[in-house]
Amino acid sequence: MSRKILIQLDTDSHASTFDSVVAYDAGIDALLSHADVTPDNVTPLVHGAMFTRGGDDLKNTAIFIGGSDVRAAESLLKKVTDCFFGPVRNSVMLDANGCNTTAAAAVVYAAREVGLAGAKAVVMGATGPVGERVARLLAADGADVVVTSRSLDRANDVAKEINEQSEAGSVSGAAASDPSDVKTILADAKILIACGAAGVQLVDEATLKSSSSLKVAIDLNAVPPAGIEGIGVTDKSQSIGELKAYGAIGVGGLKMKTHRAAISSLFQSNDRVLDYREIYEIAKNI
Repeated sequence: MSRKILIQLDTDSHASTFDSVVAYDAGIDALLSHADVTPDNVTPLVHGAMFTRGGDDLKNTAIFIGGSDVRAAESLLKKVTDCFFGPVRNSVMLDANGCNTTAAAAVVYAAREVGLAGAKAVVMGATGPVGERVARLLAADGADVVVTSRSLDRANDVAKEINEQSEAGSVSGAAASDPSDVKTILADAKILIACGAAGVQLVDEATLKSSSSLKVAIDLNAVPPAGIEGIGVTDKSQSIGELKAYGAIGVGGLKMKTHRAAISSLFQSNDRVLDYREIYEIAKNI
């Protein structure tokens, strides 16, 4: 039986050691890591994966796309899949900067505390790649989502794009630049997920505790100060009054299990493309 080989395509100058370690923990036999990969130089690497094995053996070679720049990784994913034709293809997964596994884990935890269909959910920092994915997943499961940014125009642009692509839920934009804005936005919300930049506080503790409708609050920022003041980085379904709180490390356990399970699933067939939707389905079953 052929060994399971994962080809790691990273857009950064050094391929992520984090992604490499997780790949081995997921049970692969060999890892071929490449850095500084772009849409202009990736084709020979993909062809090497496609044409060295045939038939059922193709499933034993898979591709992982990573790096710190999620937009660059998305462009790389498109180029990789454009190389495939007919049955000649390899399974591929995108999780640049942990964007898909983090978003999937956060939404799974939110759904374990609150039914998503019809629930108002606020996603702060939603113009970034993780926040955008969180909003998409919530909307797809029927939540009424408010996406926030310091710029109302940017928030509205994200909301418009998601609404055009989602058949369930609804998404609207809002500007959140001070505590009074946040308090208004959180009125009647059951779910709060903060996806802002590292070390930036988005919600103060007084606002969090005054939002009586909230059932779950999730902070994905692991760098002090907390994105949501009053939530500890290791909190996992921690009670704060009537709501359940999750910190970044609290979410991280499921994120890591999802990452490993997704890598393992690449070798079940040669035609899987794992982006945020597919990775979310994996997370829901862990």
